Amino acid sequence: MPAPEQPVPFSTVLRTASSAEHEAAEHSSFMSHLLGGRLGIEAYADLTGQLWFVYRALEGRAEELAEHPVAGPFIDRTILRTAAIERDLAHLRGPDWREGLVALPATAAYAARLEELVERWPAGYVAHHYTRYLGDLSGGQIIRGIAEKTWGFERKGDGVRFYVFEQVENPAAFKREYRAKLDAAGLALDEVERRRVVEECKRAFRLNGALFQDLDTRYPLSA
Repeated sequence: MPAPEQPVPFSTVLRTASSAEHEAAEHSSFMSHLLGGRLGIEAYADLTGQLWFVYRALEGRAEELAEHPVAGPFIDRTILRTAAIERDLAHLRGPDWREGLVALPATAAYAARLEELVERWPAGYVAHHYTRYLGDLSGGQIIRGIAEKTWGFERKGDGVRFYVFEQVENPAAFKREYRAKLDAAGLALDEVERRRVVEECKRAFRLNGALFQDLDTRYPLSA
């Protein structure tokens, strides 16, 4: 008898199902212009400021989920980014960096969704946790390298601290372990809930893309 077909790992399901949304966000006009050197450091500082609102919402109440059966295994103090973002903003905008820093409409919607998920649906929170932290450890490292070269930041120093995971000694191993957690989470959910998490993962990338679109409107390039 043929061996029974093994279910597709949930981490693979999330990655493949959200690939179109991921690619759309990754290749947004704003990010293409920023990483292509066509925007100044003020645009990079603005992106960092908008991410501060996102991570403050993502991390501000994360400890409340530490005992949740699905979200709990993902709550990890070693990867928190808010303090690193604040250090970057102090370097980029000065000690009074909070003055005049306002969330763009897309950023505010993004943060509100994160806060809602912490409160009402922790399994959905995992979808956002995945898109943000694994993204920071993957494509985020490309952004760090380009920012260092473009604006002369010290390697892994202030200005790019957000992308530096000092307590993650082996990023490849960390990502493997993270995907194993996603696979375990998928096994703990029923089919309806898995589909909901997949849709929330897609939504996470769309929210991120909307943030980039708002920034693109703020920093238009003439044809």
